[in-house]
Amino acid sequence: MSDTSHTQLLPYQASWKEKFQTEKEKLQNIFGDRALKIEHIGSTSIEGLTSKPIIDIAVLIAKREDSDKFVESLSQFGYWYDKPNSSGERHFFRKGKPTEFHLSIAYTDGGGFWERQILFRDYLRGHPETLVEYAALKENLLKNDPTGNDSYIRSKTDFVQRILVIAREKT
Repeated sequence: MSDTSHTQLLPYQASWKEKFQTEKEKLQNIFGDRALKIEHIGSTSIEGLTSKPIIDIAVLIAKREDSDKFVESLSQFGYWYDKPNSSGERHFFRKGKPTEFHLSIAYTDGGGFWERQILFRDYLRGHPETLVEYAALKENLLKNDPTGNDSYIRSKTDFVQRILVIAREKT
């Protein structure tokens, strides 16, 4: 399936924050008080950063075992469960054709997905020089791999890991 939203980077758009807020309200209705937090993560959450036009959302719940309870309600809301890209740290969903939203359900009792996402996002928000470096890396990776497949994600890993080490040292 061709999904061009995965192959283009766009300048930051204020509408991404609005799209997140609208979606967050809908998700809050699905998760209710089981959602400990709902956050805008990923590149679209960082003002000034070029990004693929996909809104990344993370929902934090207490227990991994409760995640499966949301698969059906999320599917009725247009999200499909992407089990191959899920892990012991998160349940992963996509919405839209082309994809408009990625949704990760993270758990307080499993893994560090939530902590890494928030730490990386917040570090880039507070360090414009690192944001510029990350934007250049993403643009170069897409030039070398215009399909924007898994190699694009894997190639960002070293950068992200380096920033996480720095960010942890500063907290």
